[in-house]
Amino acid sequence: MAWTELSLDTTHEAVDWVCTLLAETVDIDDIHITQYVEQDVEHPQWTFTIYIYLPHNVTSRTRVEKIVNLLSPLHRTELTTQVQMSVVEKKLTDANNPLVNRIGKRFVVLAPDTPYQSEVAGEVILRLKKTLSFGSGLHPATIVSLRVLERYVFPGMNVLDLGSGSGILSVAIAKLGANVLALDNDSTAVDATQDAVRRNGVEQQVTVMEGSLGCGSDFGHWMGGDSIGNVEKIKATETFDLIVANILARMHIALASDFQRALRNSHPHQGLLITAGFTSDREDDVVTALTEAGFEVIDCERINEWVALAHRLKAK
Repeated sequence: MAWTELSLDTTHEAVDWVCTLLAETVDIDDIHITQYVEQDVEHPQWTFTIYIYLPHNVTSRTRVEKIVNLLSPLHRTELTTQVQMSVVEKKLTDANNPLVNRIGKRFVVLAPDTPYQSEVAGEVILRLKKTLSFGSGLHPATIVSLRVLERYVFPGMNVLDLGSGSGILSVAIAKLGANVLALDNDSTAVDATQDAVRRNGVEQQVTVMEGSLGCGSDFGHWMGGDSIGNVEKIKATETFDLIVANILARMHIALASDFQRALRNSHPHQGLLITAGFTSDREDDVVTALTEAGFEVIDCERINEWVALAHRLKAK
């Protein structure tokens, strides 16, 4: 069978953006992401190559034009190369080019079926099913969150993962020995988190729920959109040692008081909040809101303009 193969190179920042745009606009579920291997002196920012496959038939041209038009803004802003098209007899598979992504000092992110032998003692393996809705798990906001988490999660902690999305942060936290409540107000995200939890064998440590913390869903979906009704609200009482929230800046600001009320703060490994999902242009706004709620910034990680901040509640 012949296939129309579309390919483009992209950055850490845009790889999941491409997947999300395709998921929202195009009926397609055959996409593969590989490490960028060319030596491009003019464009050293490329880190991944994305391949998209469509059955080669009478509808191919129309679908290709739709995809090219959809992704052209990313090309104009130099987040991707121009889409290249060819006709092939055989599709690339993840097994042909397994993507092994190392994050921080310990995390290794793999596709579910990628063979891998640990090379370093203490590595934490995270197996994530790539989907168009949540991409590859390689968005900069995810990466900086993982880098901070590995410094602050300890065995036995009770952790809230707010806006769990693909489930990668919940799995990482559980594999570091903590217990997790994974909350998202999107049913698709809840399904994805449950799948990630099963694939990684951490069902005993992770509880997955469709819900929000305090006033969360009153302001809409974690990543933007209309308000959401009929979502269970978790009361903001002193329940958690650490909260991680990879959501929009406006949600962090709205939830600042709920974060404060939801954290225990009688031990050095308590009263911790990790915020991500926003860029440096909103950093001051987030920090100001959380400072007013009683937090202080103790750590951060950055990739370009994407930032993750670690905060600690000040002693009462």
